Parts: sequence; structure tokens; C-alpha cells
Amino acid sequence: MYFLRTECSFDSAHFLADYEGKCRNIHGHEWQVIVEICREDLDGEGQTRDMIFDFSALKRDLKAEADALDHALIIEKGSLMASTMAALADEKIKIVEFPFRPTSERLAFYFYKKISEKGYRVYRTTVYETRENSASYMPEEFVR
Repeated sequence: MYFLRTECSFDSAHFLADYEGKCRNIHGHEWQVIVEICREDLDGEGQTRDMIFDFSALKRDLKAEADALDHALIIEKGSLMASTMAALADEKIKIVEFPFRPTSERLAFYFYKKISEKGYRVYRTTVYETRENSASYMPEEFVR
């Protein structure tokens, strides 16, 4: 099995609704996202001969997904009052709403899904919210 790994980062703020602790307050992170893809064989011809995939394409696709969240407030849909949402919109604050709490675990799955939808066979995604703290997602086919 061959593996490629790339990473990128983005800055955003979030909070965890219904959480008892510091993370219930809005705070920011420089999130680091690592994506590992795999394949059992290599391309036999063309520009990607002897590669499993072109690094530049994988990097571009991951960066596009990360850029969509960069310098945004990422929140769980319905976690802020309508009046707060309206005030943030009036201030032209970039908000990205998810149907889930924006935890490292959920973001690891989010990036797995987004990159998989682009046709990659994703082995694992890892999201760091600090240098020391990360969460990973690996699909069942690779868990033994």
C-alpha cells in the first residue's frame, strides 16, 4: 500500500454550545489539517507515472476546503440566537454553520468526507486544534 500525506492550516473561531468549561466561550485556533490518502498501486503512464496521485492536486483540493473555513466563526447551526446571527451578519462577520458541534473529532470526519467526495481514497484525516491536541478519523475499512 502506498500513502501520500499533505497538510494545511486555517484560522477560525468556535465555541461548544452546551459545554461546561472554557470552550463554551468563543475562542480561536490555528487549526492544522492532515490528510493521508492511499492506493495499492502506482499510475503506469502519463504525468503521474510511478505516483499514486499528484501532490499538487491533493494540496489544492485540501487548501480549497480549509480556505472555506479560514477567518470565520464556525458554529453549530442553531447555537446562537437569531438576533445574534443578525448582528453578526450586519457586521459582515464570516460565519460557517455546521449541523454538528465544531469539535476536532467532527472536523476530522468533515475533512475526510470532503476529500473523499473529490475521488481520493482517504486513509486518515487528523485535525489539530493546538500543537498538542488532535483528533483523527479513519474509515472502518482500515481499522483492524
